[in-house]
Amino acid sequence: MTASEPDIIRSPHTGWTRQHWEHTADTLLAAVRPHAGPEGSLIHLPGPASGSGTHSDGLEGFARTFLLAAFRAAGTTDHEHAARLLAPYAEGLAAGTDPTGPHRWPRPAELPQARVEAASLAIALHETRPLLWDRLPDAVRQRTVDWLREVCGAAVPPNNWVWFRAVVSAFLRSAGAPYAPDDIDHAIEATETWYAGEGWYSDGTRSPGRLRNYDHYNGWAMHLYPLWYSRIAAGHADPARTTVYRRRLAAFLDDAAHLVAANGSPLLQGRSLTYRFAAAAPFAAGALFDTGALTPGLTRRAVSGMVRHFLDHGATAPDGLLSLGWHHPFPRIRQHYSGPASPYWASKAFAVLLLPGDHPLWTATEEPLPVECGDFVRAMAAPGWIAAGTRADGIVRVANHGTDHTPPDRPARDDPFYARHAYTTHTAPELAPLRPAPAGPHPDPQAHARDGDARHRDPADLAQLHDSHVALLTADGTPSQRTPFERVALTEDTAVSRHRAHWPPPADGIEEAADREHWPAGPWITTAALLHGPWEIRLIRVTPDDADAAAGPPLRLRVGGHPLAAAAPPREDTTAGHALVRRPDGLTSALFLLRPGDGTPAVHRDRHTNALGPHSATPHYLTPRPLPYGHVHAVALYLGNPGPHSPPPGPPTVTVAGTTVTVHWPGGPTRTLTL
Repeated sequence: MTASEPDIIRSPHTGWTRQHWEHTADTLLAAVRPHAGPEGSLIHLPGPASGSGTHSDGLEGFARTFLLAAFRAAGTTDHEHAARLLAPYAEGLAAGTDPTGPHRWPRPAELPQARVEAASLAIALHETRPLLWDRLPDAVRQRTVDWLREVCGAAVPPNNWVWFRAVVSAFLRSAGAPYAPDDIDHAIEATETWYAGEGWYSDGTRSPGRLRNYDHYNGWAMHLYPLWYSRIAAGHADPARTTVYRRRLAAFLDDAAHLVAANGSPLLQGRSLTYRFAAAAPFAAGALFDTGALTPGLTRRAVSGMVRHFLDHGATAPDGLLSLGWHHPFPRIRQHYSGPASPYWASKAFAVLLLPGDHPLWTATEEPLPVECGDFVRAMAAPGWIAAGTRADGIVRVANHGTDHTPPDRPARDDPFYARHAYTTHTAPELAPLRPAPAGPHPDPQAHARDGDARHRDPADLAQLHDSHVALLTADGTPSQRTPFERVALTEDTAVSRHRAHWPPPADGIEEAADREHWPAGPWITTAALLHGPWEIRLIRVTPDDADAAAGPPLRLRVGGHPLAAAAPPREDTTAGHALVRRPDGLTSALFLLRPGDGTPAVHRDRHTNALGPHSATPHYLTPRPLPYGHVHAVALYLGNPGPHSPPPGPPTVTVAGTTVTVHWPGGPTRTLTL
């Protein structure tokens, strides 16, 4: 499937109209049908099983593709086509909810993951009520109610899962069935404690009042479900609360639009990236719930750009199935809860099909994304990010000094999706293999679900910690880790954070996780990021305690730039003062030392560790002698002239006088920063 199908009139920028969306939905749905089991209740797609098991994965295949079918059927005027799409799901509902049937679903009371999928079922049933729910036999409707009711009052983690229960209860109430009003009240109340301002939610928190869980769940869960609850609840929902949710989504979309690259790629940060164009869901919700945040033309540019980006880059296999990966299949992007059908949460983007064909989203002329309009530097206060976009190459970069998705009061292993100093729309974090989930009760429940703990446990894995990383190396070369880190300051173009360097035990035994407070620790590292155009000036100060200064051998500092991945090994240029890697298309990652003698530039190479290509390379440097307590360097990611001999741009110049740093941007202004 390619974005050139079908051959119809095109609009500017993406070339996508509503017909492309309909064709894409139909093609995705047709691809999964051969994998439906008897009676259609379980859809088993090929691939590794999730931590919840293959029975759960079969339900996930049904529920997430049912959501896509519901959006497609509810939004069409072709009733015959809608009936064809929904017929196998009606059959599957009958078989899946039969508690004695051979193809029954796992029950929400017995399997937590079923509580997640129940919310997709509830939304799909609501949107297709006259087409499907109202036409089901009474016995099937009653069995479906009985199955959904097991979600009521069920245990859920304190994050976006609270809304799965609330949405299910809203549907049960709309169907005249018993429901759980306490589940609804709890979701509303908990969500208020997670609101961080300016449209951003933390997806729960491990420490009350200390919000640090920011990623794409802000859009495809924390904004989506409260508004969908209001849609299902109708007259039972508090209109004032619904207005609040709409206003918050509007504020969030103003930031989110600045995190989409000109090529349609969203930011590669956070877990569950294999959901891919689910990142378009908040834009779809913004139009569906009429937030007025973005113009219809800009909204279609964003959502169509994301979907087309992934389809054009191989997100679907030759058989038409969405793979576990980002562009092409890439198993390392999984989390323990990821199964073969997990990518079909991408269905959320297709909520745009609920808008009628004459809606302005479909009739307006597409408008350019913020990064296509001009260069910008934008502070995003809640997540502690400084975002910078450049029109010349369409890249968006983020300096991360506010989110690490880990408890703030105890050391952890770095999660590559959260702990890096920088993320971009054109690079991906380097990933170690996902370790098997430990069996049985875990001695440290706070650590059990963290993928940093699941990936980095031995020296071979730790060796990959070059990308967008600042680490102290012990005598044997083991790098320190960053999480948790503390935000220090955030201004319009600068972010500052600090962390205590620490070294988790390399043993594979998870039993050591409960002894985190006694992990070896070292000096404090303060980092500051100052952004302008394609450049990030990164300043580093290491502050040893007296005990640190007197104990052990001297530590050396290693600093890494953006990892660059490609189909073939990127070319490198390592000379005095910089390390640079470049792809044939001109995409270049560079790291410049701005003071003589700070370190030795080098390039670290890996294979099959990056979602964007089998070969990856990261520019970095290592101090050549015992640590001097102060460093400054420039990191750049830009699209230069293709070819191996394109000269790098002139870097910024920096002068340091005590705690005052003066940056002279190339061809631009001067900026003074006092640390």
